[in-house]
Amino acid sequence: MSRRQVSSTRRGATLPFVGALSSKSKSSPLLSVVLVLLGACLLIGYASRGSGVFGGGKEAISKIEGDFSCTLEVQRAIPLLRKAYGDSMRKVLHVGPDTCSVVSKLLKEEETEAWGVEPYDIEDADGICKSLVHKGIVRVADIKFALPYRAKSFSLVIVSDALDYLSPKYLNKTLPEFARVSTDGLVIFTGYPGQQRAKVAELSKFGRPAKMRSSSWWVRFFVQTSLEENEVAIKKFEQAASKNSYKPGCQVFHLNSYH
Repeated sequence: MSRRQVSSTRRGATLPFVGALSSKSKSSPLLSVVLVLLGACLLIGYASRGSGVFGGGKEAISKIEGDFSCTLEVQRAIPLLRKAYGDSMRKVLHVGPDTCSVVSKLLKEEETEAWGVEPYDIEDADGICKSLVHKGIVRVADIKFALPYRAKSFSLVIVSDALDYLSPKYLNKTLPEFARVSTDGLVIFTGYPGQQRAKVAELSKFGRPAKMRSSSWWVRFFVQTSLEENEVAIKKFEQAASKNSYKPGCQVFHLNSYH
């Protein structure tokens, strides 16, 4: 998916009224002043419209061609997660589609080791992703079954775009499994009800349409699976978000690991 570039052809175009100023050099001074003022108004209007395009950039990052991605949202939130979790970001496991992009970004962070689990096939993956798989940093695994890691292998587990495709039957097994392999917490990025997910052509890959659940549904489910919300991390994340004027494009849940 590619983002449409803003056309630059208008920038080099001749402004209206400039020709009129040169061709009508003998016109009255009053007419010249009026034309200059009109030209200035057009320039101001164009500049303000241009700033609007860039002002909406953050929204475009998360919503490309109508498809919402919490995996992209994770990449935006990495600086805030570091402020909320501190040293707990030292060994991170990301689980979700396009995990290679998240792992690659995490590996650029200082004092951070990162691994990933891709729940779906990666036949169309680029060379960088295939290299991560070859090195064993990223694994392709069905998250409906036990993860191929020992208990408490990671300090933090981050999940995005994966749970929305699972029924409660499998969620009952998958969520506790994420908590099992973490020591300091579990962060879940999931869509809001009404957000668009996979296109019809991709349903064969995910197996079923995504189901966007409300925050109250998730909270009840966490209670049923004995997962407690991490109040300290929630507070720190919200403070960092407020300070950086960050508005999450998807729901973010902070949970404690099993102890």
